[in-house]
Order: sequence, then structure tokens, then C-alpha cells
Amino acid sequence: MTVVRKSVLSAAILAALPFAVAFQRAEAQARGGASGTRAINVDDYFRILDVGQPEISPDGQWVAYSVRTKMLKEDKNESRLWMVAAKGGEPIPLTAEGVSSGHARWSPDGKYLAFTSARNGAKGQVWLLNRLGGEAVKLTEAVQGVDDFEWSPEGARLVLVLHDPKPEDAEAKDGEKAPPKPKTQPPYVIDRLQFKRDTIGYLDRRRSHLYVFDVEKKTTTQITSGDYDDAQPAWSPDGKQIAFTSNRSTPDPDATRDSNIWIVAADNTDKGAHITQLTTNPAPDDQPVWSPDGKWIAYVTELDPHLFYYSTQHLAVIPATGGEPKVLTTAFDRTIRRPRFSADGKSLYFTADDDGTVNLCKIPSAGGDVARAIGGRLTVGGFNLGKNDEIVAAITTSDRPSEIFIQRGADLTRLTKTNDALMAQLKLATVEYVHFKSKDGTPVAGYLYKPVDYDASKKAPTLLQPHGGPVGQYSASFDHLFQLFAANGYAVLLPNPRGSSGYGQKFCDAIYADWGNKDFQDDMAIVDYALDQGIADPDHMGVGGWSYGGISTDFIIAQTTRFKGAISGAGTALITSFYGHDHYQKEYEIELGYPWENPTVWDKISPFYKVKNITTPTLFMGGEIDSNVPILGGEQMYQAMKALGRTTELVVYPNEFHGFQAPSHIKDRMERYLAWYAHYVKGDNTPARPPEKAPVVKAGGE
Repeated sequence: MTVVRKSVLSAAILAALPFAVAFQRAEAQARGGASGTRAINVDDYFRILDVGQPEISPDGQWVAYSVRTKMLKEDKNESRLWMVAAKGGEPIPLTAEGVSSGHARWSPDGKYLAFTSARNGAKGQVWLLNRLGGEAVKLTEAVQGVDDFEWSPEGARLVLVLHDPKPEDAEAKDGEKAPPKPKTQPPYVIDRLQFKRDTIGYLDRRRSHLYVFDVEKKTTTQITSGDYDDAQPAWSPDGKQIAFTSNRSTPDPDATRDSNIWIVAADNTDKGAHITQLTTNPAPDDQPVWSPDGKWIAYVTELDPHLFYYSTQHLAVIPATGGEPKVLTTAFDRTIRRPRFSADGKSLYFTADDDGTVNLCKIPSAGGDVARAIGGRLTVGGFNLGKNDEIVAAITTSDRPSEIFIQRGADLTRLTKTNDALMAQLKLATVEYVHFKSKDGTPVAGYLYKPVDYDASKKAPTLLQPHGGPVGQYSASFDHLFQLFAANGYAVLLPNPRGSSGYGQKFCDAIYADWGNKDFQDDMAIVDYALDQGIADPDHMGVGGWSYGGISTDFIIAQTTRFKGAISGAGTALITSFYGHDHYQKEYEIELGYPWENPTVWDKISPFYKVKNITTPTLFMGGEIDSNVPILGGEQMYQAMKALGRTTELVVYPNEFHGFQAPSHIKDRMERYLAWYAHYVKGDNTPARPPEKAPVVKAGGE
């Protein structure tokens, strides 16, 4: 194993250094030199507030944003909207406690803030709030609730995304709850090719379409229809047209991942019988935005339908009247998201996965070199641009949860201090971005958390945590769980192996139809790095992850016995049994072919066939109603290990999808992580499971 001991900055990060310095200066000023006095604990997860969705007012004077609270006692999550002056100052709450609100959008004149909220038991609607104060007023009365909306340029209309209503929705009166569901449900009658989706369940023929809402008259006109889902609407600058994303180019939209950019007249009255297809790429095109002069539409495109998720997502532009598209980022070779035109239309901004970061980048709209607007070892979440190209962004780093920043020129200033009081109490782990080489010489990178109060003279129990995906990356962002492990004495290893998204398409597609091979080698390489550095204790190592991280865990413990304990969350087992059971049938067919035609390929990426090699005590976990990576995989692996007489346990969380929502379940999961690893990895004389607790009873007996 060859180890690269010197961390080498990529050219992309070097290009961002001035902005990285500005960010570090802003953070140093905000921290005020405070140092923590205690280690982070499980309950701190519920004390950390999630800050995001920044929106700058048209006059550039105010920034609206959301703050999500994870409420353990009530066992729910709640989001509120806040506003802070762009010049800095004390934040002002805009929405009340007790109900969730989000998706804030300023009216074009800056006088009002529209947002979505579900109040009084009704479906989520668009509400309007005067910036000067007062009570919010409900604008829409859509019986099925509003999924998305955007203001028209003149501020007299909204475009709404509405899902076709259910019969019980149509029976509900304005502002009232839908009638309660009967105790006995009718059967699901399914005739779609894509018939299931996580967080939704079984799919019917109801689709999402676009509607135009007149704010003064409070009338709604449907402008698209058909057996297709329409999404991501964007108004033309003159307010006459709306670009959107839809898969209308094939007879059955369920049969392909293809989507294109389409245009419909905003005053269309025939439900979209006459719409214009703008792009024809056979792979997905989405996230359309108009140039300020209305002549161009920028969007995100995949160039290789065969590679689907493994394909780099590029930035492209196309004439709004139709023509040949131009891909601007082929030389950049990094996945981009959230394109936005500058105020003068000469530049395009976007976020990009790059070398374990998510930077805010910009490129001339006619093409050219990519530069960093906000760069460095950080992660930019949502962002928004002002009329003078001010940038407001939600930014997080390895030692700081997300907060709202504003940048004018090179001056980057932090506007919010939402989590400062808590963070001032906490002693955090040192996090390093490290480089090493895999078994075949491939350069790989990842993050290394050293234990809190790390003693270099002693080797530490170590946890390897493969990431989900497989396409994705660990970026420079605050993560409570990994800080929690470090606070409990563990070194934590977060590799970005082949398959990760921040290192170019060739690196990403290296594991195509070949899971648990090259990525396994890369995962082991960071372990060898930690051992060579004298950090990891070879006799006390564990491994665990969620989703593809759980799948990786299964592959890892089937190929090595170096780990003393493992936790596999939302993993797979016998992949053929997932076909038609999870929601990835299209992706399976592209990557693997049909299971009855290519059984060898399907079996190759099935951890189930390697289960006899597993001797590591393993905890399997998952959500009961997860249709992304169903609990079936954990059940199969658990059953096989139990039949073999191995040490194992299965924990299934009721009414949870792939991403857990109930705070009580999230806390329980963390406590089980700590107990399992302490018992099997550290070898502590403590139980492998936490004490059983009484179930949470919600207020009102719900």
C-alpha cells in the first residue's frame, strides 16, 4: 500500500483561495475566540438548528431564510421563516411557532413574502406576508395542496405545481381537513410501469401539472395536462411563457429516465395541448432558468443516458426560441446544480461537487473558464442572487453547522449566528482532508476525524463510514454523528472512493455494475492510511453506513475480518429480489439488464451470496416502509446470519421511509450505534443495545 503523506490542493481549490481566506476571516470574527468546554452528545443533535433557503429581497436590503427545529419532546420537525438585514443585525421571526412554513419567495416589488404552510389541519397552501408586519393571509385554496410555486415577473400571478387531487381531497371544503380515511382501505389498483416511490408508496395515475394563479382575482387556470409529471417552472422575463421540466417525449414516461425542457404560454387555456419541446437530449435535462433578456435558457444536463447517476451533470444553454444547445462545463467535469444567471446575463452561477467540497462557481454564459465565487473547503447549500449580484448562501464547514452569509464582491460576511451559543459550549474533533493511494495506485481522498482530546501517543478505536449513493461524496460540512463518534473516543474515517461524484466522470463510473470491488479497495486504503499514521488501533475497528453505505458495509465484512463490529443500515442483500420491490427498476435495467437475462451480473453485486464469509457481529437496521432500499435487504442478511449462528440483530423502525423523520427514532438509532460499537469495537463491558424505553405518546393521543 502506497501512502501519499502530503495533502495536495487541487487546482480547483487553489483557484478559490482568496474566497477561502475571506470565509475563514468571516468565521474567525463570528466565533469571537470562543472555545468549547464539553463533548458533544446525542441530545445536541436536537439542539442544532438547520438553517437554509436564503432569499434576498429585490432591493437587496433583507434576507429571508428558514430554520428547522427537530423537536424531540413532541417527536416532530418544525420550520419557521426568519428575516435579517443584509447589512447585519438581529434576525426577525416572520412566521409563528407551532406550524411549519418554508419556500419563501419575495414578490417582485419586495413588499410581500409568499411562502408555503399547512395550517389548521388543511393541506399546504401559499400564504402572503407583508414585510412590514401583520398576519399572513392565505392566497391559495387548492384542495390537494401546493407542491411548488414561483412569482411572475410583474408580481400579479403565481405559477403553481399541483398534483391531481384524490377523490377525498375534492370532497374537502376550503380550509377544512379532508374526510377521515375509512378503517378499511380499498385495494391498490396498479397499471403503471413505475408503480412505487419512497415517501409516497404506491403510485396511481394522478400527475403533477402547472397552473397559473391570479393573485388579485384568486382564480386558477390549468396550463398543462396529460399522463406526465410537470415540474420546476420558470417564468420568462416578459411573463408570457413558462419553461418547465417534463418527460413528454416518450409514449410511456415511466419507461425512461429522460426528461426535457418544455415551454408553455402562461395564458394557455387548453391545459397545455400546445406546448413546445426545447431540448431533445435522451438523458435528463432539468432546472431551467431564463437569461435576463429572455433570449437563452440555461439548464442542467446529463450527456450519457447509459451512465445515468454515474454521468457528470453539466451546465448547458440553449436559445429560448429553439436551436442547438451548448454545454459549457465539459472541461470542468464536475457535477453541477442550481444554475442562476447574473443580473447582466453575462455569467452563470452554480454549485459544484469538487474534491470533497461543494463550491459556488461561475462561468461566462458564452463559455469559458470556471471560477469560484465562494470556494474553499466548505459546502455551499442553497444560494440566491441580488440585483447587483450580491450572493446570499447557506454555508457549512466541518466545524460549523449551516449559517447564512452574504457576499458583495470579495467581502463575505456571516449574517446569522443561529447555533453560536450551542457551538461555544462544544469541544469538537479535529477534521483533516487526507490523500492516499488505493491498491491499484488510484489516488483517493477522504476525511479523517481524530478523537476529541486526541492523544497521539495512543492508538484509537476507529470507525470506517462508507457514504451513500453510490454516487455522492463526503464534503466539508458539519455532521453531528461523526462528531458524536469522535466525542466517544473514536477516530472516524470518511473515504470518497471510486463512485464518488466530486472527482470526475471516469472516477465516478469506475464501479458501474461492479459494486464492492474498486470501492472496497479504496475504503480499505483509508483504513491502511490511518494504521500507517499510527492513529487507528488494528484490534478495535468497526464499520457502518446507511443506504449504499450499508451495502458497502455488507461487502466489506464479507471480504475482511479486520472489523470487530458492523452496522448495516438500509442495505441490500439478494438484488434480484429488489427488482419490482424498490423504486429503481429503470436504473437496474440500464446498469444490469433484466435479471432473468443477466443473472451473473445481478448476483455479482448481491452481498447475500457472500454472507457465509461474514463473522463480524452485525446490526442491521432500516425503515419499515422504505421503498428506496427496503428493509427486505436487512431482513435477508439478518436471517442468513442467524441461520449460520452468527452474532446479529435486526432493528426495524415503524412508519419510516429511507430518510428518517421522527426525532425519537433518530435518537434511538444513535444510541444503538454507540452501544453496538462500544460493546464490539471498544470491547467495553456494556450491553450491545441501549435500555429499552417506553414508546413516545404524542399530544392528543395521536
